[in-house]
Amino acid sequence: MAAAGPGTYESIGIRPVINCRGTLTIIGGSQMLPEVRKAMDEASRHFVQIDELMDAVGQRLAAITGAEYGIVTAGCAAALAHVTAACIAGSAPERMQRLPDTSGMKNEVLAPGYSRNEYDHAIRMTGAKIVEVADKDRFAAAFTSRTAMVMVLAGPQDSGAFGLPFIAAIAKQKGIPVIVDAAAEDMTIPNIHLQRGADIVCYSGGKVLRGPQCAGLALGRKDLLEAAWINSAPHHTFGRAMKIGREEIMGMLAAVEVWKTRDIQAEYDAKRQMLRRIAERVGSVAGVKADIRDTKELSNHAARLTVRWETARIPLTGTDVAMLLYEGSPRIDVGPSNRSQDFPADSISISGHMMNPGEEKIVGDRLASLLSSPPKRPQPDTTSEPAANLSGRWDVHIDFVHGSADHVVLFEQKGSQLDGTHFGEHVEGNLRGSVNGTGVGFRSAQRFEGTSLRYKFEGTVQGDQLAGTVNLGEYGLARWKAVRHKYGDNRG
Repeated sequence: MAAAGPGTYESIGIRPVINCRGTLTIIGGSQMLPEVRKAMDEASRHFVQIDELMDAVGQRLAAITGAEYGIVTAGCAAALAHVTAACIAGSAPERMQRLPDTSGMKNEVLAPGYSRNEYDHAIRMTGAKIVEVADKDRFAAAFTSRTAMVMVLAGPQDSGAFGLPFIAAIAKQKGIPVIVDAAAEDMTIPNIHLQRGADIVCYSGGKVLRGPQCAGLALGRKDLLEAAWINSAPHHTFGRAMKIGREEIMGMLAAVEVWKTRDIQAEYDAKRQMLRRIAERVGSVAGVKADIRDTKELSNHAARLTVRWETARIPLTGTDVAMLLYEGSPRIDVGPSNRSQDFPADSISISGHMMNPGEEKIVGDRLASLLSSPPKRPQPDTTSEPAANLSGRWDVHIDFVHGSADHVVLFEQKGSQLDGTHFGEHVEGNLRGSVNGTGVGFRSAQRFEGTSLRYKFEGTVQGDQLAGTVNLGEYGLARWKAVRHKYGDNRG
């Protein structure tokens, strides 16, 4: 049985981390406020009719934020999905039951190119098709009889010439609702996005609001949000799988109530001071510089500390330092957790956004110790002559944790350098790598909808065969093998 209390994770063999990355879901998001924990505990002790509860909460959210209405969802992604479902199917029972089959219904969602991101899968999974619009001159013509919604990702670009005010004005003329994904933003009251023309704005509850990690918030037009709620649990619709409980509903409401009284600037300044103390500690090490960068953006509004060093004096890469911090005790996470992407050769970045008081001393001391007496890290062999020339086509078979796939890579080799193309089942992307002795390694990135699929292949050369492991980032590890393609006599 897992132990209650400070050692709950250790009791099942898991080491917690000092969070130097921010409000990332992969390491738990943010810490709930005391008021949120209390509200959730109280809510868990009594039963309530959930539709009545959400309506009352929706009216209270309206009173607090100035929005017309609000609903609580199972995270910001769920808010995107429920609103999309409402824009496609409304609250008509037959249409709701058919999702994600959208045949015969409006199912296109327009999005400016800068708004495409990995989270728009929440929109696509309802059966919607995202139509990416490259620039403002093509926006009005992109609307068709199948357009159901417009999605905009909040950020610096939504204020430019092709920003939200321009988009919302045209969408209003067309009678099409606009939803803004502001998951990681500070929530403004009155709401900046609704004031600039959005119909709905969505937030994550488990980030800066410090509500329940598995909660989100949608504010805006009442009719759309009432329909979005009908498209979600506890109702038997597409959104049933994204259930939000009474505890999270009341916890999220508590977080919004407290938001109006929190001194966000004071919180920001306190976290910046923590970074300053780390900077002073590591800055005392010869060859190390530390700089704090402030941000005025609403999204991920937190100062960041960049620590740089002279690699001639300190022979560690940023990835080396991140791994050593992560592997040490206590565990310090400066990211990325998937370990598929490297840091720059001479730096790491630290966020104090979710660090607890006192942890800055631990981080500063550990980092200073590491950089002042750098351990030797095994270095890859980059000097051996390539055992083979891999130029040409290779047929690749990948065995995942469950299932497999056949891909193709085309290599061009100059010396030990590899360049080429990686073809997946449906998409392709450039690759780059090297061959040193019998060792081969290469990386590729393939664009798919709003995200990039990243592969890091490592293996060995054995004649006309390659084999090894491939790091899929957040999707884990897989095994791969490849054989040199044999062309037939009648090839074109």
